[in-house]
Amino acid sequence: MSDWLVLVLAMLGACAVVVVITLVRHRTAAEDDDPSETPDVIEYMTMWIGVVYAIVLGLAIAGVWEARSAAQDHVQAEAQALHEISERVRVYPPDIRDAIRADVNAYAGHVVRTEWKTMERDDRLTDTGARLLDRIRRDVTDYQPRTDFEAQAYQPLVDQVTAVDQARSARADSTGATMPGVVWFGLFFGAVVTVGMVFALQIRRTPRELVLAGLFSATIAFMLFLIWIFDSPYSRGMDATAQPFLDLFPNIKG
Repeated sequence: MSDWLVLVLAMLGACAVVVVITLVRHRTAAEDDDPSETPDVIEYMTMWIGVVYAIVLGLAIAGVWEARSAAQDHVQAEAQALHEISERVRVYPPDIRDAIRADVNAYAGHVVRTEWKTMERDDRLTDTGARLLDRIRRDVTDYQPRTDFEAQAYQPLVDQVTAVDQARSARADSTGATMPGVVWFGLFFGAVVTVGMVFALQIRRTPRELVLAGLFSATIAFMLFLIWIFDSPYSRGMDATAQPFLDLFPNIKG
């Protein structure tokens, strides 16, 4: 099911629940029930709960968006470090240079074609990717520079291999959901309480009040959808992408 279809159904469902409950309450209300006699304390509590829940929603959205942005930064750093390795080895002998570049391309191609799908499906990296990175590390560190020019390039290459390893580890830590289950429980429980307080105000069955109540509940459903879709940085509709690898290594496309 499309993520956007999920969003539409969630918003429509939230609106429908509010409208149905309002109509049922209106039909079952006592004849002497006066909706205008809402105690001031209930209005104050409704406002207070709404403000607190809005703050919680804002913090949750900011948190998952920051995690998503950080995940994309890890991908960019990893691809850039690999590109630097591929470019800096031009000072090495042709056989060593070509071997390192071939291993770099093999690693980048594996990340794009295979490892990314594993991250989306299983929230983990592959053992093959780790082995390919170890091969690059051995290629770089085992070579003994023969000239001063090669010696000057050696340490920066080792540093770039370290940068790739660090970015890969950060990418591994970013897989899977970032929001704990207890936070999701709090978000859904808060949504129920916040929408429920609307009924404590004893809204009438007028079109204006029904529309406002429906839009209010649909907005909360939309906010929860945003948190959910950003919650897993590598496996949902607005997730981080492998585009940096494709931009820096166009030969691995397809």
